[in-house]
Amino acid sequence: MTDIAPGPSGRERGLADVSALIGVRQYEQTAEFPVERGYGWTACASVENGNLLFWDDEVAEQLTAGPILPPTTLSLWMRPHWWTPGATGERLALQVHFDMKEQLGLPEAIISENTIVFHEPVRPGDVISHAQVLRSVSGPKTTKLGTGRFWVVDVEYRNQHDELVGVESYAAFGYRR
Repeated sequence: MTDIAPGPSGRERGLADVSALIGVRQYEQTAEFPVERGYGWTACASVENGNLLFWDDEVAEQLTAGPILPPTTLSLWMRPHWWTPGATGERLALQVHFDMKEQLGLPEAIISENTIVFHEPVRPGDVISHAQVLRSVSGPKTTKLGTGRFWVVDVEYRNQHDELVGVESYAAFGYRR
């Protein structure tokens, strides 16, 4: 999926710029606060997840050498608060995705697939950093939605020890109706 020949909008310069970004780590950031157990409990409560690993310290000690957060909460640590003192401008969680829409002149987009590969567990008190990596961009495609391109963005998450805790992949389709 790296055929980025000019598409329906004829944006040759934009395509060259996009091609140069494939495989490059972008938007490296550290979460604005350490991992909090309450976020895990709230996530579990929202779906009635009673797994004792997340609720009982003795069970967590036996299974994972201490408390961990549910793996599905990993993306919480890349999502900025809507407002933070001193922050300016719009703050978006998946900036590379929005960059692709703009650079390729594709005003509409959907996330068509999301997968996560987990590595080290996330523990209360961890400080999670992340970076976004554009993995691929397709050539022009036409679907029922319109004409556009598919792209894949990985978000790589690391803890304060620089250990990989997970990689989340987003496949998107940007298009014009």
